[in-house]
Amino acid sequence: MKISSTDWAMRTAAFAEVRRLQAIRDQLTSADLAKGFQYDGQRIPLVNPQRGIFKPRQMETLLSIKTVFPRPGGKIWYDDQRSVHKQIYDGEETVDYSFMGTDPDVADNRWLKEAMDRRVPILYFLGVSPGRYQAFVSAFIESWHPNEAKVKVSFGDIDSSGIPKVSEDSRTRRYALRQVKQRLHQASFRDAVISAYGNRCALSGMPEPMLLDAAHIISDGNEELGHAIVPNGIPLTKIHHAAFDAHLIGIDPDFRVHVSTRLLDQSDGPILQAMQELHGQPIQRPIRLEDAPDRDRLAHRFEMFRAAS
Repeated sequence: MKISSTDWAMRTAAFAEVRRLQAIRDQLTSADLAKGFQYDGQRIPLVNPQRGIFKPRQMETLLSIKTVFPRPGGKIWYDDQRSVHKQIYDGEETVDYSFMGTDPDVADNRWLKEAMDRRVPILYFLGVSPGRYQAFVSAFIESWHPNEAKVKVSFGDIDSSGIPKVSEDSRTRRYALRQVKQRLHQASFRDAVISAYGNRCALSGMPEPMLLDAAHIISDGNEELGHAIVPNGIPLTKIHHAAFDAHLIGIDPDFRVHVSTRLLDQSDGPILQAMQELHGQPIQRPIRLEDAPDRDRLAHRFEMFRAAS
């Protein structure tokens, strides 16, 4: 790897900080990225807030690239979510990343080429909703295309000792990109569903997004009904999500909650009592009517609940 030991040490520190944040966050926020990372007593940025291609002045070459999820004026951002991520979903081994402008000789675009030539691992912060990012450690610039004003990016992995691993062949690059798509799918679905309900659990009203999951009504393994769309999701606290997946709680096509007799027949503390009190109650609806749970999917899932009860 054609970089100095100091650059490598800084890069390793940046990767370690991002992995630390990933261990305690579903996604990273703009505020998380703004804090940067610490190296040798100084704070070094992870990104440039105004630009997508970033090399800290303390480092020899590119540290990160970023794709921002735009805030559409007067629109609901998740209506356009899949189009923003199209380059990821359409890729097979690599994904396209655009130059800063069209001049290949500006500094930002030269950094992309240097990262390719030196084969250095970088961070890719991919916007999944306004101000929220899925971080990928690590990514590599595979090829540089000045006539098309873009590069192609591949994804690698981190081994047990924290060293980035390059995906050297087609098979491993395809596998790495499938993992990226899966993480993006999960993050995008979660943010869209929770946002649709005003960041509250549809059963309890819990208003803390960090305690919420986006539960699939029909699992994404079902090719006919398991699409990653808001009407196939319900925001639930983690305990309600577990109960829903175990068919201890069901929701009928009229949006009413049913609690299984297994739970209704027990008496053991306030958490169980709060769950029992949901029986027969309507769920809280999303802000927009078009985001409401799909009745056909609810009917299909409710039959599964009844069969399990």
